[in-house]
This record gives sequence, C-alpha cells and structure tokens, in this order.
Amino acid sequence: MQASPHCHANVSQPSSEESTSGADIISTVEFNHTGDLLATGDKGGRVVIFQREPESKNEPYNQGEYNVYSTFQSHEPEFDYLKSLEIEEKINKIKWLPQQNAAHALLSTNDKTIKLWKITERDKKPEGYNLKDEEGKLKDLSTVTSLQVPVLKPMDLMVEVSPRRIFANGHTYHVNSISVNSDCETYMSADDLRINLWHLAITDRSFNIVDIKPANMEDLTEVITASEFHPHHCNLFVYSSSKGSLKLCDMRASALCDKHFKLFEEPEDPSNRSFFSEIISSVSDVKFSHSGRYMLARDYLTVKVWDLNMETKPVEIYQVHDYLRSKLCSLYENDCIFDKFECAWNGSDSVIMTGAYNNFFRMFDRNTKRDVTLEASRESSKPRAILKPRRVCIGSKRKKDDISVDSLDFTKKILHTAWHPTENIIAIAATNNLYIFQDKMNSEMH
Repeated sequence: MQASPHCHANVSQPSSEESTSGADIISTVEFNHTGDLLATGDKGGRVVIFQREPESKNEPYNQGEYNVYSTFQSHEPEFDYLKSLEIEEKINKIKWLPQQNAAHALLSTNDKTIKLWKITERDKKPEGYNLKDEEGKLKDLSTVTSLQVPVLKPMDLMVEVSPRRIFANGHTYHVNSISVNSDCETYMSADDLRINLWHLAITDRSFNIVDIKPANMEDLTEVITASEFHPHHCNLFVYSSSKGSLKLCDMRASALCDKHFKLFEEPEDPSNRSFFSEIISSVSDVKFSHSGRYMLARDYLTVKVWDLNMETKPVEIYQVHDYLRSKLCSLYENDCIFDKFECAWNGSDSVIMTGAYNNFFRMFDRNTKRDVTLEASRESSKPRAILKPRRVCIGSKRKKDDISVDSLDFTKKILHTAWHPTENIIAIAATNNLYIFQDKMNSEMH
C-alpha cells in the first residue's frame, strides 16, 4: 500500500456509543497467517473472531468483507488470595499458531494466565446409532434386533471453540507480550521483568530465558515493555525496554539470555533533554519485519526502523505526532503520556502503520518517504467510503479541513492496529469499535 488515502471502508463492527462500557473496549487485534481470520480481544475477557467472506463475482464490492465467525469468553476475573490482588480478565495479547490441520489454534493471555484455544468447524452429524436413540440416550438392549451402519448427515455449520491448554503460574508481574516461535513448538511470554519460554504441549513448567529483576527492587531502573521472536531464526528474539533500547538475544549463546547479543540504542541528544525524556523514549512496541532484516520500534512520539546489522542508530525515524511536543506537560497530567501505541508492517515491509490520538492513524511509505494521516470514524465506515487525509496544525493559520492541535480528543486513541499478512487490508481498533479498511485502488501493490 502506498501511503495514500485510497482506503475504502470494508466493514465496521461498532457497538453503540451509548452502551459503551469498559468491558467493550478492544485491547488487541491480530490477523492469522493467511489473513482470512481476524481476532480481537477486549477488556471483558472476550475474544471475537471475524472470518473473511469468499469473493463473489455478483457482488465485487463485498470482496474481503469480514463477518463474525465465533465469540467466546477467554478469561474471567480472578483473585490472588496470597497477594490480595484482583486479576482482571482483559485480554492483553492474542497470537495465532500456524495452521497444521483443518482446525485453527490461538493463544490468548490476560495479566497472568495464557490459554491455548482450538477452533473447529462441524457441518455434519452422525445419525443411526445402534445403541443410542435420537436424543443420545442409551436404548434398552432387548429392543435392538438389527444392526445398522451410522451415517453422517449435513447440518448447519457450528464453530466450536475449546480450551486445549492452560499455562498458569509462570509470571509474577503482568504479561505484556506473547510470541510464537518459528519452530512452531515453543512460544515465549514476557512480563515487566522476566521472559519465559514455553513448549506448547507442556503446561506445568517453563524456562526463564531473561530475568532483569535486581536483587534489591530499589535498584530497578528499567522494565521489559515488549518482546518478539525472529520470524525465521528460532534462536533469536528481541525485547524492548522502558529506557528506549532494543536487545537482541541468541538462545544458542546461553540458556539465560540476560547478556544480550546486540544492543540497539540511540544516543540521547543533550539539547533535547527534558523532564519527560525518559518517559517518551520508552518503547511501547517492537516488531520484526517479515523479511527478518529490520525491526520496527514505537515510542511515544516516533516510530523507528532499525537494521539488525547496525546497532549505532536507526536507519529511519518517522515523526508520528511531533506537534504534541509542546503539550507533554498536560499529557503527563492526564496520564496520556503513558499510552502504549502499537505499530505494524505491511506484507512487503514497504509501509509502516501506527496509531495516534483523535482516532487518527499514520502511514509511512519507506520508499517514497510520503506519509499520510487518516481517521477511523463513523463517517468513514460507510461501505466504499474513501478516507480523506487529515492534517493537524499548530499555529493560528489553518486551512479549511485542518484540525487544531488544541481541539484533538485525547480520549479517542488508536493503540491497536494490524495489517493483513499479504494484502492491503488493515484493522484498526478505536476504543470499542473495530474498523477494517481495504485499499481497492492499489490492491495489487503490497
């Protein structure tokens, strides 16, 4: 996708503004490996899976429309009696496992417990049992006078979601990331101070691969904010810190990867030093490119592209909303400065996307260096509506459609975004609304 406004609203699944409750707020969005399924998690512990409709020659505009496929309750609120702490049900992350058979599988996690779910379809049911009647009750054996072969009869499609594994008691602190390894056998989970490696078939133990907890908690200077496995090399993973650094680790070097293999950190410019420097430099999300050559890191004001072969400085820096630099004091007072924005690559790693305030999201074309600000709103969610670029101005001089930085709504924020793995389809979570946009004009350009 070029950084252009030719995005057509594909489908929106908003709940009504009036009935918005905290439980409806979307907390994570994730496409599966083919892009045919899209999962969202919310603060109420629910997971909603959308399925892409097959193309129809009669209705070309319905191509790529996503409709609800299955909804299930993944997590419930719990209480830790030892620590007198309530564990909320909010889904922090969802990750799909590569499909091995007709069933689909995904991992979902709240602050403490990770669960593996299996999603299967049933469109046939067996009939004609010898020992059971139509209601499934056992027959009186004396009434069975002949034997028959049971047959499978068609039935309405049923989607069944069942819990296969529960990975509990692995984390003392809040889980912020899960990532499935390219070996398709293991995955890792990260909290503020530790990263654990799990085998998908083993629930009662995990291996601690990173532990940055100091002997004395008063000496704590940084926390882990995100982590991800390399897409091709099962021994490599990266984690980001609240100090703004990325640490690449190699599990072949040692079992405990406290000593990183590479450190990606930009030296601080003393002239830009301020009270807020440490807060805004904290990395909220890190993503490997599909090629595995680059890493994308989002901090509060920028998104940076790092080359794995160059640790000294990022190869590209994009300003997401530099106009907020003068507003940091008020953003600190209303806690917005601690918002954790995610970032995403398109299928060919040529365009990057990340969210902002006022329901704006930003796209940056790495080849042309063009960027665009778009808005996810009710008006733009009508089918085949074309998104118009938006512009934020700082001074008093502004053009007709410009929006002043003083009139931005900081309660409307796009923290969670996802990009289809191969096509120009994006999913945007705006509070309790899910927007899916498709670039119809440049659909052949990834």
